[in-house]
Amino acid sequence: MLNKLMKRGPKKPSKTDTDVYSGNSQISGSVSTSNVVVNDGPRGAADGGAGVSCPVTSVEALPMFRDVPVSERQQLFLRKCHVCCFLFDFTDTLKNVREKEIKRLNLVELVDYVQSGSGKVIESNQEEMIKMIKLNIFRCLPPGAHENTGSVGIEADEDEPYLEPSWPHLQLVYELLLRYVVSTDTDTKVAKKYIDSSFVLKLLDMFDTEDPREREYLKTILHRIYGKFMVHRPFIRKAINNIFYQFIYETERNSGIAELLEILGSIINGFALPMKEEHKLFLMRALIPLHKPKPISMYHQQLAYCIIQFVEKDNKLADTVIRGLLKFWPITNCQKEVLFLGELEEVLEATQPAEFQRCMVPLFRQIARCLNSPHFQVAERALFMWNNEHIVSLIAQNRTVVLPIIFEALEMNIQAHWNPAVHGLTSNIRKMFMEMDMVLFEECQKQYTEKQALAKVAQDQRERKWQRLADSAAVHQVG
Repeated sequence: MLNKLMKRGPKKPSKTDTDVYSGNSQISGSVSTSNVVVNDGPRGAADGGAGVSCPVTSVEALPMFRDVPVSERQQLFLRKCHVCCFLFDFTDTLKNVREKEIKRLNLVELVDYVQSGSGKVIESNQEEMIKMIKLNIFRCLPPGAHENTGSVGIEADEDEPYLEPSWPHLQLVYELLLRYVVSTDTDTKVAKKYIDSSFVLKLLDMFDTEDPREREYLKTILHRIYGKFMVHRPFIRKAINNIFYQFIYETERNSGIAELLEILGSIINGFALPMKEEHKLFLMRALIPLHKPKPISMYHQQLAYCIIQFVEKDNKLADTVIRGLLKFWPITNCQKEVLFLGELEEVLEATQPAEFQRCMVPLFRQIARCLNSPHFQVAERALFMWNNEHIVSLIAQNRTVVLPIIFEALEMNIQAHWNPAVHGLTSNIRKMFMEMDMVLFEECQKQYTEKQALAKVAQDQRERKWQRLADSAAVHQVG
């Protein structure tokens, strides 16, 4: 633990629909002791100040909601929110053990109260609750594993994600926020005063956390906020757009790109037709350029899903997407190339003949290069496209254009590729084209033979010229 803390160094400042949370039984099943109240000292924290460390003398016993009359529960709710404004040091497990447990039980009670709907939270208490939530979740994140902290000689553990030590409290705070957002008792006209643009922006900043548990909560909460607060929808899309721009063109560092793309996948699925120009620009300026960064493997599955959603919504975007993929096609990264080929197949499966014809020439020039790749996984993945019936149908309709482009690549694989599997797949595709159009195949073979013969003549001429130069140099050297 000490080495991990030393390695991560000082904290860095924050940058300005499936349920992934725990079930109710897991959260509230163990509430059996009294909670606490804090004396008047920490109320300033709840009013928007910094969180404070909780001294032992500031905590006293407080009854549970079920033990007080209904008329007193709103006041009790407020006092519990004040208790939860205290922040503790979880790097030392032996420090403030009693106080940590007291805060945890308070959070559990607040979650149960909001979730059960046993009493509507008054507006002033909603404000205090959101202030408490902000104090707990909007914090400085530790440096990422990729950041150089200046430490040397410490064992490498970058493969393990950093888990937030305060998660026992933080999880309950996120759960409280989630239950508040999804509650039918929450009036959006009131809640939007506190869950405003600033709140959403800070919530988006937290996606950079390395803790996957926290990112899952953030994903679910942001998705629910997008669904419930329609007034925030354009702002959320624009803010996510800006995060992508910073990731693509500046840092290439953000732990939450995959989760943000998951949210967008659901949002894109709900776009109305005809699609707005704003959404098409988002595809061209943000989603397609997301193929450029090196760590694409961390979020490619979610990115490909978003891209396919666009193509399925509007078939005319297929040409734009395919040309975008070709623009960012990797040159030296074979694993990335395999990912591109898989995505390309999915896009082609949703492509109509008219769009296919617009981009088939540059597309199959790239596929021909992939067929001849010395990396067998790249060549194999390109050859697997012929297992897709829709793609084969598109190729068959346009075989007079496609076959001349890839014929040379097929022949070179047959003659010289080192991998037996690639050799076998190439032979099958070659037979497929022969059965598809024997006349065209023979014409391509004839052109290929003539091209090879001309290349052989040119090679012989070059060799003779070099030989004459060598002989001339030898004569002059002797002289």
